[in-house]
Amino acid sequence: MDTQAVITDVPVLARLQRWGLVAGFWGLLAGVVGAVVSLDQFFRSWLIGFLFCLGLTMGPLALLMLQHMSGGQWGLVARRVCEAASRNLPVVALLFVPLLFGLPNLYAWARPDEVRVDHILQMKAVYLNVPFFITRAVLYFGLWTLCAWLLNSWSDAQDRGVVAVDPADTARFRVVSAPGLLIYVITMTFASVDWIMSLDPHWYSTIFGFLLVAGQGLTGLALVITVLAMLSHVEPLSTYLNPRLHFLDLGKLLLAFVMLWAYFSFSQLLIIWAGNLPEEIPFFYNRFRGGWQYVSVVILLGHFALPFVLLLSRDLKRRPHLLAKIALAILVMRLIDLIWLVEPMFKRQGFPIHWMDLALPIGMAGVWVFFFARNLRSRPLLPQNDPFFKEAFAHDVH
Repeated sequence: MDTQAVITDVPVLARLQRWGLVAGFWGLLAGVVGAVVSLDQFFRSWLIGFLFCLGLTMGPLALLMLQHMSGGQWGLVARRVCEAASRNLPVVALLFVPLLFGLPNLYAWARPDEVRVDHILQMKAVYLNVPFFITRAVLYFGLWTLCAWLLNSWSDAQDRGVVAVDPADTARFRVVSAPGLLIYVITMTFASVDWIMSLDPHWYSTIFGFLLVAGQGLTGLALVITVLAMLSHVEPLSTYLNPRLHFLDLGKLLLAFVMLWAYFSFSQLLIIWAGNLPEEIPFFYNRFRGGWQYVSVVILLGHFALPFVLLLSRDLKRRPHLLAKIALAILVMRLIDLIWLVEPMFKRQGFPIHWMDLALPIGMAGVWVFFFARNLRSRPLLPQNDPFFKEAFAHDVH
C-alpha cells in the first residue's frame, strides 16, 4: 500500500485542516472589523496572536533539536509533529510583517515626538530604532529558518531513501542541533526584549527571555501531546505508540516544563519584589489592579497549580486523551499568559481583555493549524528510515 496515500487520507488531519481554515477565516474577518473600530487595539491583538503562533512553531523546533541531541523513543514518535510545526516558520514570518506597519502604534521608541522628550528613550535609541529593529527580526527569522530547513530536508532525504541508512548519518543532525539550541535561546532572549519588553522601554527584567523560552517549550510539548493523542489510532503510530511508555514520558516532560515556567515566573516576581526599584515595580503593579489581578489568579491556578497537581498522577499521564485535555488547557493558558504580558503595557479602561485579544489570535492560530495539518499530511507519520528506529522499537511493537 502506498504510504503517502495513507497519510494524505487520514480523516482526523483533514478535519483539523478544515477547522483551521474556518477558524482562520472568521477570526481574521473579525480582526478586519476590529481594525476599522480601533487600529491601535488591532495591532496589540495582532502582536499577541503572532507571539502565540511563534510559540507553536519555535517550541517544537527547540524540542526537535533537543531530541536529536538526546535521542529516545519519545522524540521518535514526536518528531513528525515537531517537524511539521517548524516548517510553519515562513507562515509566522509573514504574520510578523503587518506589525511593521504598526510600530508607532505599539512602541513609544518608534514615535519621534516621544523620543525627543524622553531621556530614557534617547539613551536607548542606538538599539531601539526602526531600521535596527527590522534588521534584528530578519536575522532571527533567518537563523531559525536555516535550522528548521536543514533538519527537515535531511529528514525528508532519509524518508525517500536518498541517503544511506547509517548511524553516522545522524551526526549532521547533532552538528546543527547543538549550536541551534544555543542560538535559539540567545536570539529568543533578544526577540523577547524587542517584541514584548520594549513595549515599556522604561522597564526591564534579566530573566524575561528565559521565561519566554520556557513558555514556548511548554507550548511545543502541549501541541505534541494533543496531536499525538488525536493520531494515536492511526497507522503506523498505533503500532509503535505505547501510552504506558511514550505518553508517560511526554507527561513527565510536560510537568517539568510547567515547573520550569513557574520557577522563572516566581523568580522574576521575587527579584522585582525584593529590589523594589521604581523602574521595575510597574510591571507587576499594573497586573495586580484594574481587573488584571483576577487574570493573574486564573494564570496562577490554570497555568501552574492545577496542571501541577494533575500531572503528578502516573495513571493520568498514561491516558492519552486525559493528558491531551490538560495539554489543550495549557495551550489556552499560554494564550491568556501572552495577553497578560502584552495588554497591561497599555492603559485602557473597562474589562482588561478586549474581544480582539481572543478573536485575532484564534484566527491567526487557525491559519497556522491549516498549514501545520497540511505539513503533517505530506510526510510519513514516523521516521522509520532513521538508523536508530528499528533498534529503539525492537522490543516494544505491539
